[in-house]
Amino acid sequence: MNRSTEGPEIWFLTGSQEMYGEETLRQVAEQSWQIAAALGKSSELPVKLVWQPVLTGDAAIRRICLEADANDRCIGLITWMHTFSPAKMWITGLSGLRKPLLHLHTQANVDLPWQSIDMDFMNLNQAAHGDREFGFVQTRLGVARKTVVGHVSDPAVTARVGAWARAAVGRAELGSLRLARFGDNMRDVAVTEGDKVEAQRRFGVSVNTYGVNDLVAAVDSTSDEEVGALVEEYRDTYRLAPELAADGAQHDALRYAAKIELGLRGFLDAGGFKAFTTNFEDLGGLRQLPGLAVQRLMADGYGFGGEGDWKTSLLLRTVKAMAAGRPGGTSFMEDYTYHLEPGRELVLGAHMLEVCPSIAAGTPSCEIHPLSIGGREDPVRLVFDAAPGPAVVVGLADLGDRFRLVANEVDVVEPPAPLPNLPVARAVWRPRPDLRGSAEAWLMAGAPHHTVLSSAVGTEELDDLAEMLAVELLVIDADTTSRRFVRELRWNQAYHRLAQGF
Repeated sequence: MNRSTEGPEIWFLTGSQEMYGEETLRQVAEQSWQIAAALGKSSELPVKLVWQPVLTGDAAIRRICLEADANDRCIGLITWMHTFSPAKMWITGLSGLRKPLLHLHTQANVDLPWQSIDMDFMNLNQAAHGDREFGFVQTRLGVARKTVVGHVSDPAVTARVGAWARAAVGRAELGSLRLARFGDNMRDVAVTEGDKVEAQRRFGVSVNTYGVNDLVAAVDSTSDEEVGALVEEYRDTYRLAPELAADGAQHDALRYAAKIELGLRGFLDAGGFKAFTTNFEDLGGLRQLPGLAVQRLMADGYGFGGEGDWKTSLLLRTVKAMAAGRPGGTSFMEDYTYHLEPGRELVLGAHMLEVCPSIAAGTPSCEIHPLSIGGREDPVRLVFDAAPGPAVVVGLADLGDRFRLVANEVDVVEPPAPLPNLPVARAVWRPRPDLRGSAEAWLMAGAPHHTVLSSAVGTEELDDLAEMLAVELLVIDADTTSRRFVRELRWNQAYHRLAQGF
């Protein structure tokens, strides 16, 4: 259950009451610990699970909730009413709780012992009774939570708890995230703008701007020894284009790409930044638009947004934190162009240079090609196709009165034909329900053109995250129709405007 002594924790709370007596409460504690231990051993849970002593009174409940809120390592609470725990005891504690909450409706046993069951057994095993009392008070107080029903030996149960736990990791990451913007957003673009003060109030993220020449100074200060070692790493990790090799005509460009990575990484690490943005319209003294450096930093978990898009950058970092340890990848993305053959419609997603190699189908190729945008030297970048499989595309928009998340379930596929003249990393996908339904819903939602593509995190984790953040989430999936989606937009508009007054 306690996998490590450091890092994020989720606390397991069990409710009961004093009237059951010492012997029964001892059994409650033993069985509670066993349930927590079984849950904590699940590979679905990404963080340490910490069992807490059984709670039998309002003072102890209030104290544990205050301690959870004050403890930086605690990122959420799982609660279970093993017996009947009169819910008025929970009112004070739950009313002030700010950490995410999951209500686990379970019991110690899977099967009832039909031949031996007696009133002692019934007295001890009352979760079906106690959790209903607890569910009422949560609803009465308006407590945001996730409810999961079933025994912890059921993989479906641990998967749902694990999804919530990953969302809690993302919420905690947002709460301490520092994001550096190098320059402002692309001129005259609307969707990349947003309210940074509201983002910090709602999410906790700190978004600040730095002059691009502050980055240039860090790039220029890198040593030849550091650059040489990183270039060797490039050679060992990727398929290096001949012109970038040590005896190639463009080897100096590769060395400068390494200087950008070293300088950018050093700047971010020194400032405690885990996310950043760049803008091709504001490159200062940089000789290249950062391509390879951005791709490699994303692969190491940093958030990124092109053209000053800080909202996508913070979303990318959040999803990467949620996806840690999972198979699959997560990348900055943009719907670029369509294949509109009837019945076989596809989206070709890419960006100028900045797509994360964590989604690559094979070993990326490190190449250099001209780029007509930015007015600088030819940039170095990684070129690859995304691995096929189910994924989700998610975007974050600022609607003025609130933030909105929009997610589209997709299936990444292999490109129908080679792309020998498209020297960028790219992903091809078939959106659900189809391209027409997906695009119509996306446009009606006002969702952004910059997105996060993830094959490691799915809709349930995003739904849990949105609930924790009290942020709207619209999901476009196989069951979406334009008519129902328009209705959902209208209902959400009314709900979220009313909710702001609560």
